[in-house]
Amino acid sequence: MTNQPSLPLPAQESIPRRLCLAADVEKYSLLDTLGQETVQSDLVRLLEEAAERSGLDRTTWERQPQGDQEFAVLPLDTPESVVLGDFVRHLSQRLGVRNANRDTAERMRLRLAVDTGVARTAALGYAGPAPVALARYLNAAQLKRVLEGIDSTDLALIVSDRLYQDVVRLRGQGLDPRTFDKVHVKQKEFTGYGWIHVPEHGPEELAELVADPEPKPGEGTRTGPTHVVERNEGVVHYGSGDATTGTINKNYYR
Repeated sequence: MTNQPSLPLPAQESIPRRLCLAADVEKYSLLDTLGQETVQSDLVRLLEEAAERSGLDRTTWERQPQGDQEFAVLPLDTPESVVLGDFVRHLSQRLGVRNANRDTAERMRLRLAVDTGVARTAALGYAGPAPVALARYLNAAQLKRVLEGIDSTDLALIVSDRLYQDVVRLRGQGLDPRTFDKVHVKQKEFTGYGWIHVPEHGPEELAELVADPEPKPGEGTRTGPTHVVERNEGVVHYGSGDATTGTINKNYYR
């Protein structure tokens, strides 16, 4: 019997990791219909202005508007340090110009979250760990407290621990790791570390706002790996406020 030549193994499917960004307007639900329309228009304009001033092409972003927020998956070749550096700085500046001489109720203030990971187009939005994690970061209690507690800012940023370690610590685009405060984010089935930054504000101003409350008597502390998402059936749909009442594909890992 002659030996049959072995067939080549199928090439492994490429699973690219994408930079994902989400911006959410604070207290949007308190606005009337006309106010909401104005804020939506202004949010798109400010994101476009910040991107243009940073040398980024917003027409290449895969965007998913959600009324009071926008979720976007950026092109593979997007320089992460530019997004965390120039883009954040320009967005903060454009917000300041927009809000100048406005009453408190008319100011537009944003929470911004950035992460990198698997994000694939699906029937109802995006599937993968990155959209899930990004939604949890965006709604982190510490990030909300920072924006509420520092009235002199219009923007509060949180980045994943992965981006902090890979990008922020390298100090590209004028990034200063000392201006980022580490927080432990626990949202629904997600737990992971993130880093909060407020443009033109030091970590001493954030310290009390990002501190976790003292545990109540009898409460245990969960240990184990961070950046965890439980395995469930279904597909993630990134949505406002409760982005992941949908779930991720069961093959994604803990």
